[in-house]
Amino acid sequence: MRDIFDDLFRGEPIDPVEAARRAGRPQLPRRFYRSAGVGEAEGEFRLLLDGRPVKTPARHPLAVPTRALAQAIADEWEAQGEHIDPARMPLTRLANSILDGVRTAAAPVAAEIGKYLASDLLVYRADVPGLAARQAALWHPVLDWAREELGASFALSEGVVFVEQPAAALARARRAVPDDPWRLGALHSMTALTGSALLALAVLRGRLSVEDAWHAAHVDEDWNFEQWGRDALALERRVFRFAEMQAAATLLAAMEEKRSPDGAPRSGA
Repeated sequence: MRDIFDDLFRGEPIDPVEAARRAGRPQLPRRFYRSAGVGEAEGEFRLLLDGRPVKTPARHPLAVPTRALAQAIADEWEAQGEHIDPARMPLTRLANSILDGVRTAAAPVAAEIGKYLASDLLVYRADVPGLAARQAALWHPVLDWAREELGASFALSEGVVFVEQPAAALARARRAVPDDPWRLGALHSMTALTGSALLALAVLRGRLSVEDAWHAAHVDEDWNFEQWGRDALALERRVFRFAEMQAAATLLAAMEEKRSPDGAPRSGA
């Protein structure tokens, strides 16, 4: 099982379209297990394939904090057909990245989110009136929320001219970045996928749905499609990346098992 798991998840292609096309290629391994399930051990919930625990490419147990998250991962494995296609397992890939990377490097991951805040997508507006109006309609409410909820007021710029953000705004927004590696990993994934830490924070805090955040992140691309025609390759990439976005949102929702009714973290699942 180790060799198969390493082959599947250690060296997957970077380009999402290439990854999405792997399903029809003969190098994808055949499904080697009958069923996927969840087991509990040492206060964590583990992916089991035919009753056997699975490890990540870095040899950590694929164990997560809540049963809901473990079940969602198991569902990805159960949904596999004749072959195992990692392109259709975004939640498993995200869990691997958190267990093998984020968990031991939380500070650099949080710092990367901070860099996005310093040049966030939402503060750079088009100089084309029609597009600028659409950006304002989708982005201003998020900036208003950041000001009211996080105490962070961001400066706007037209075009691609860099605008330095107030230090106080960056500090306050960065305080909203979670320490927990699971939420941090999901937040980082959504930030990288949308180009906006503010959109990702709005999803994390329940201000935006994942669909609304995704729509807001692609207002420029949608405008260009209307002006110049649809790009089939870009749309194929978007479908792949939206699955990644949904996986991050699924992780966040599953982590709510570990929160008490007043929103404070629980000590256990």
